[in-house]
Amino acid sequence: MSNLYPLKFKTIFKDKIWGGEKIKTYLGKDFSPLPNCGETWEISGVKSDVSVIANGPLTGTNLADLLTTEKEQLVGKKVYQRFGNEFPLLVKFIDANDDLSIQVHPDDELAKKRHNSFGKTEMWYVIQADKGASLISGFNQKVDKELYLKKFNEGKLDDILNKEEVQADDVFFLPAGRVHTIGKGLLIAEIQQTSDITYRIYDFDRVDDKGNKRELHTTEALDAIDYNFYKDIKTNYEPSKNKVVELVECPYFTTNVLDYTKNTHRDYTSIDSFVIHVCLEGSYVLNYGVEELPVNMGDCILIPATTDKVEISTTKGFKILESYIA
Repeated sequence: MSNLYPLKFKTIFKDKIWGGEKIKTYLGKDFSPLPNCGETWEISGVKSDVSVIANGPLTGTNLADLLTTEKEQLVGKKVYQRFGNEFPLLVKFIDANDDLSIQVHPDDELAKKRHNSFGKTEMWYVIQADKGASLISGFNQKVDKELYLKKFNEGKLDDILNKEEVQADDVFFLPAGRVHTIGKGLLIAEIQQTSDITYRIYDFDRVDDKGNKRELHTTEALDAIDYNFYKDIKTNYEPSKNKVVELVECPYFTTNVLDYTKNTHRDYTSIDSFVIHVCLEGSYVLNYGVEELPVNMGDCILIPATTDKVEISTTKGFKILESYIA
């Protein structure tokens, strides 16, 4: 019998040149003594920042060590066969108090060749958006390497980038290779492949507190970029109360949103995968067997593959992202 149970982790806080206060003021996470917080890593197997369990008998154990001992009990048989002792997803909250750099991530093939790493396909769920906030995803026309370089060298990349005004509950899926940036005034939940490889294309000539510009990866980005034009960049979905709504299904993760005002239960028997809950609003109690775990806005929970049925009880309603590997 496995000793696993739904897990909470200690938040990893990251101050960024573009970070702000919403991680504290909106999500209630205290990032002191940092001057700001641009992003939190909530569930991470990235070697430099492995999450540490914060609840129950396994408190203090890190995710990488747990995966090494529990294997498919933790992540599911087919997930373990595919990814081994590498936890395949990284979950973040991002607070853009300023525009992030324009960037791109390599796909699996390029990342393996250059960095012996997974690529980075990701999705964004907009939790909160200041009025008029926007982001960049992809191109606004068909582009090739020559046109891209021409615009880049002229300092006119903006001419060909696709800008989207956004509001709360918008969803964007960003396959590896898509040029993108999160704009000022957005608080976002991000589900992504386990990878920390970013090619920075343009950083608005910003300097850090020592007067240094951040490194750009102009040449590396050229082979990573998908130059195609895509019409519908934003994920179209129909928000609905008290039902499971699928947002994204891709080889790396499936993500649903559950916006509930009443109790419900989830049966994960058929998926053979761990499940992650990201609580975006409200609160609930996760009942599993005879045990229970209170979950509040900003909490991220890893439900092991061995916990295949849960009851979700709520008094004031909740909205969660539910992710797993199909």
